[in-house]
Amino acid sequence: MRRLLLALVVALTGVVALATPAPAAPVTPPTVTGSAVYGSTLTADPGVWSPPVASFGYQWLRDGVPVGGATAPTYVPGLDDLGHSLAVQVTAVDGSGVATSAPTAPVAEATMTAKRQRILGEARYTHRLKARPGRFSAPHATVSYRWPGGGTGRTYDVRPEDVGSRVVLRVHAEAPGYHPLTVKVRSAVVRHRVDVRRTVTYHVETRGRITTSRAEFEKLAKATYDDPRGWRGAGIRFRPVAKGGSFTLVLAQAGLVPSFSSSCSSTWSCRVGRYVIINQDRWKNASPAWNAAHLALRNYRHMVVNHETGHWLGLGHATCPGRGRLAPVMQQQSKGLQGCRFNPFPTTHELDSRTPRGRAMAHLQARGYSPDVE
Repeated sequence: MRRLLLALVVALTGVVALATPAPAAPVTPPTVTGSAVYGSTLTADPGVWSPPVASFGYQWLRDGVPVGGATAPTYVPGLDDLGHSLAVQVTAVDGSGVATSAPTAPVAEATMTAKRQRILGEARYTHRLKARPGRFSAPHATVSYRWPGGGTGRTYDVRPEDVGSRVVLRVHAEAPGYHPLTVKVRSAVVRHRVDVRRTVTYHVETRGRITTSRAEFEKLAKATYDDPRGWRGAGIRFRPVAKGGSFTLVLAQAGLVPSFSSSCSSTWSCRVGRYVIINQDRWKNASPAWNAAHLALRNYRHMVVNHETGHWLGLGHATCPGRGRLAPVMQQQSKGLQGCRFNPFPTTHELDSRTPRGRAMAHLQARGYSPDVE
């Protein structure tokens, strides 16, 4: 009987042992695949378990603390995760085993991208350009603009200093969870107000005792002729030559200016026939009215060259078009403004008075050598 009872106990013990399997444990630990970046997708890999497990449960952890509701095999890092490490805790569904992955690197901001950034409008002096921001990979990005000179609006008025170069617009975008992005957009090469309609040549001479630099005079006069705000804005290109040319630009000792014509004065500059005469005293010191207004000498030099050259182009003296407005460059600004404001460059009206077919030259020749005093 004792032997029978012992055999029964042994048999029952074997049945109990078969009914209680050993706990499952990972042979290879769980891992997280994907980049720890805002908005990307992380995926939990439960690893290999022994004995094999039919299915698993997941819990995502932020710095070791469970993230509420994050129980799927995948997880998309949000704003709350930025700068924190993530891990996943994997549990065998029968509760026989639990394992946790290694933590990720701290969650980083995403990289923003942009498409189709453009500048609309004609790249030409006096024209207006407009920013077209295009598309950004970040939803609801906040966009700002930076134009040359510091402008921050959607539009940009092309400046004279832009001529010959490209306008560079910086489009800056920011969005939560993304690195800020700045995109540089370049316009076409900026052109003058109008294309070249006529080319005239000139050469430089001096008369009398010159106490200023002739080389500087030539350089600054050329800069005036090339300036987009000047007669180049009427489509007239001025090209210096060693001798001859269409007209002669003269830097003259003040006392010799009347030698060109009895109508010229030693006080002012003058134009007589093909000669555009700049009074050295005015070139060096500007005029009393100009100085009383505390204006720059460089702008006076622009004005006097533009004024006397305007006479050579066939324009007579102008009057103030209205109180508070810019004086025409052909107005005798040194002698009175009539309510206008000093202005060293031709007005739009004066530029538009020049024709593309060069009627000014024919008019000039018909007039002969009548003097035009500043």
